[in-house]
Parts: sequence; structure tokens; C-alpha cells
Amino acid sequence: MRRLTPEERYKYNVRNQQKALEDFVTHEIEYADDLISWYKITKKEIPDNEYRACAYFMNKEYLNKPGSLTLLYTAYQEYLNGLPEVTKENAFDILCYRYRMYASLLKNGGYDGRTDW
Repeated sequence: MRRLTPEERYKYNVRNQQKALEDFVTHEIEYADDLISWYKITKKEIPDNEYRACAYFMNKEYLNKPGSLTLLYTAYQEYLNGLPEVTKENAFDILCYRYRMYASLLKNGGYDGRTDW
């Protein structure tokens, strides 16, 4: 078996990174939909920052904002390390916190065009 050239290794690594980001987007879109549905079921109003982060994933805004998805993915990886054990009792609170964190990162990273919050 021959060794990969530097160009082939680069393409292989990029393909793996793209797959990881695609998997991340897929499950975050599902979680965003679940969060919005949960607020509808409980008849509560979703806070603007959480809704903004949900809309970011559901409207595929990451396609127009290069680097924003990578920022959120790296933050998610760090977030998983410090995450308390998820139980039925705290799952909703943890999900809400995660989307508040995403909204804050998008705002501070300059990926959100809004200036009113």
C-alpha cells in the first residue's frame, strides 16, 4: 500500500471535518426544532436569544456566515466536557442554556447582524 501524498491527506482531513460539521448541524437542527416545540407545548414564550440561535440552524444561516459553524462546533465540544449528567429533570434547562450560549457566541463573534440585544 502506498502512502498518501500531502494533497491526498489534506483532502482526507477536510472530508472528515466536513462530515463532523454536517453531523453537528443535523442534530442541532433537530434539537432546535425540539426546543421550539417544547416552548409551544408548555405555552411559554421563547426568549429572543434562544429563538435566534434556533433560527440560525433551522434557516441554514451558517451557509452565509463562513466560520460561524466552526465556532459553534468548537464551543459545543468544550461544552460537552463540562456538562453535568443529563437527566429527565434537567434536559430542557441544559438545552436552553446551550442555545443561549450559541446566541451569545454568534453575537460576540460578529455573525449576528442584530445590534438590539
